[in-house]
Amino acid sequence: MKKTYIKFRCTIYEKKLLVKRAERAGISLSEYCRNTAFGRNVIERLSAEQLECYKNLVTYKNNFTRIGNMFRKRNPNLADEVKQLAREIGIHLKNFRK
Repeated sequence: MKKTYIKFRCTIYEKKLLVKRAERAGISLSEYCRNTAFGRNVIERLSAEQLECYKNLVTYKNNFTRIGNMFRKRNPNLADEVKQLAREIGIHLKNFRK
């Protein structure tokens, strides 16, 4: 149970920025300040638009991987290009999680 208070001064702009970042992470201002003070990584929640983009990228990655597997036997160069594209999309998907 938390019983002790800590106060610190900041500008109005800094407070608004802290509040906004806490909202984007889906946590309280106090929780956000504690996490950042202790060096914990605070992950912002994805907006509905970002979530939709993420889902589309997952679908594209899976489709390109399947296409690459289909073409492997017929044209190895095409298969390599498609697999490289799928890897690049996979890298972008990992960046969403950070």
